[in-house]
Amino acid sequence: MNTELLDLLKSVDTPTVCNAIEVAEGKRGFNRFTRGTMLSSDPDGGAIVGYARTAKISALAPPTEPADVIKARRMDYYRYMSEGTRPALTVVEDVDYPNAIGAYWGEINTTVHKGLGLSGTLTNGVMRDLGDLPPGFPVIAGSIGPSHGFVHVKEINTPVKIFGLDIHPGELVHADRHGALVVPEDITDHLAAAIRKLLETEKLVLGPASEPDFNFEKFEAAWSAFEKART
Repeated sequence: MNTELLDLLKSVDTPTVCNAIEVAEGKRGFNRFTRGTMLSSDPDGGAIVGYARTAKISALAPPTEPADVIKARRMDYYRYMSEGTRPALTVVEDVDYPNAIGAYWGEINTTVHKGLGLSGTLTNGVMRDLGDLPPGFPVIAGSIGPSHGFVHVKEINTPVKIFGLDIHPGELVHADRHGALVVPEDITDHLAAAIRKLLETEKLVLGPASEPDFNFEKFEAAWSAFEKART
């Protein structure tokens, strides 16, 4: 990903990218986004953008595999998260969802992931230690809770599902307090231009609507121009 596109993606929210993808595709109907309400550890921290490093965890019950297997997989998990193309996000499915209890994303684990060069986390699971999480590493999660339960890693580098969104390893993800989406690979080269076009198009309504003399007639004219310009 070129620096220009990365900086632009980080500067806009996920709904804007969702709309811009439709501009780039020239049609409505883009549907690779999460469903339902997600929570952000840093609602004002902006968007997280990166290539997905994926895994699955569980915490409701103790693992049934031998302890040495679980320990080895844990180290394999962190090794995997430390590698790969950057920017990268850790995208972790808690297979206990919607009954997830294991707050894998607390102060220690998020600090470790940030130190390994990741830009943030997207998960359907649980976060905790709010107020003590490291700055610059937002966690977009399914819930907040106090306990880690019997949390352990079950799978690494496999497809995951987060709030109805299927995400494969290496896919480009954009997420913020609204949820997340996967950027289609075939429109990446056109996405920056689409975002800029979208922002300019929105000004056709936002500009007049912010003026003190705005009225229905001005709205009607502005909306007509907006309709002609948008996808």
